Amino acid sequence: MDTALHQTLERVRAAVADSSPLRIRGGGSKDFHALQLQGAILDTRSLHGIVSYEPSELVVTVRAGTPLAELEAALAEQGQCLAFEPPHFAGVEGDVSTVGGMVAAGWSGPSRASVGAVRDFVLGIEIINGQAELLRFGGTVMKNVAGYDVSRLMAGSWGTLGLITEVSLKVLPVAPVKPRCALKASARPKRCSA
Repeated sequence: MDTALHQTLERVRAAVADSSPLRIRGGGSKDFHALQLQGAILDTRSLHGIVSYEPSELVVTVRAGTPLAELEAALAEQGQCLAFEPPHFAGVEGDVSTVGGMVAAGWSGPSRASVGAVRDFVLGIEIINGQAELLRFGGTVMKNVAGYDVSRLMAGSWGTLGLITEVSLKVLPVAPVKPRCALKASARPKRCSA
């Protein structure tokens, strides 16, 4: 267990022992949301970095405090993306969307209707629960769950079920775009004559 994870785990244990509430916060990009903000801030930005990335397997495992823009840049280098187009919110200077916040909020972008939501791309997750236990659910392949799919349940839970520390996501290749002018004249739609 690395230092940042150990410190976060100890902070949760201390809060459990004192019965004091914690307010989980990554980059603060969703502080505008209507949820009541209370408790001592537990900053997840120390839990950052890409743990593993297999472009050929279309799977990335990333720590919760990793900036979303950093993950998207790494994926773009390999011609891949998060297909559900997560929104980036930055209402105040310094606010940065994080991967943990993206999953905890469960917000997807405009392509949700065609490709699915955040929860559909969560393969596995590591959390610290309310009893300060480090738990892992799911894995890094699509068909690995027997029983309850807790990893997908975390999407949209806003940290009420546990503190997300690491998440494995399915990624997809960036869809190729074919300019309209590149179509052959025979392939262009014909206009109806009246």
